[in-house]
Amino acid sequence: MRNEPAFSVHGDAELMTRAGHLFASARHEFLCAARDLATWSQPEARAAIRARMRTADAPDFTARKLLSPVALVDEEARAHLRLVRSRGALVRISASPLPHETILIDRRVMILAGQETPAGREYTVTTSPALVEGVRSLFLAVWDTAVDLDTRLRADVPHLDADGRRILDALASGLTDTSAAGRLGLSLRTYRRRVAELMAGLEAGSRFQAGLRAGELGLPRER
Repeated sequence: MRNEPAFSVHGDAELMTRAGHLFASARHEFLCAARDLATWSQPEARAAIRARMRTADAPDFTARKLLSPVALVDEEARAHLRLVRSRGALVRISASPLPHETILIDRRVMILAGQETPAGREYTVTTSPALVEGVRSLFLAVWDTAVDLDTRLRADVPHLDADGRRILDALASGLTDTSAAGRLGLSLRTYRRRVAELMAGLEAGSRFQAGLRAGELGLPRER
């Protein structure tokens, strides 16, 4: 980073060109907060941290990954997180979506993910001690209230009653809300409320995702 206290880059390629060496420089602590696995998906960065965790002098090295609940929606992401944990990283899931996505390295560098732009996502890199320590404190506060990955996965199968299974079937059938409500003997307002509750229980952002999520969890449907 030369003597720049802070600079911004656009897109993953520029991030790795100007700040990729920082990942390999990690010696003591690597903290990562992300909504899902897409934000920090640079293969070079992941390889550098994996290599650091395998080195002989790595017993004092700590890697923590903190993710939003949406990171558990698909099984591929779950499998990746299990792999990360098996390699020695600590993984926790926050109780609610994370407002910001960041990486902190050795209490000396912070990389903050910003908004998507036509040139790619904007990242801010800083070595400001006040900013680094301030964000690190916020990270640890959320970490302390988050749930361990294994615990979260064990509790991640919601209970669907008979009505919930019927609604799931109605969603899968492609019926309009009016037709589905009539078939189930519900008012349109009640049906839509139950659909919203079902989506919330499955942590799904869309009706299609709710169906995928239910299939992923192996939830029984009405026969």
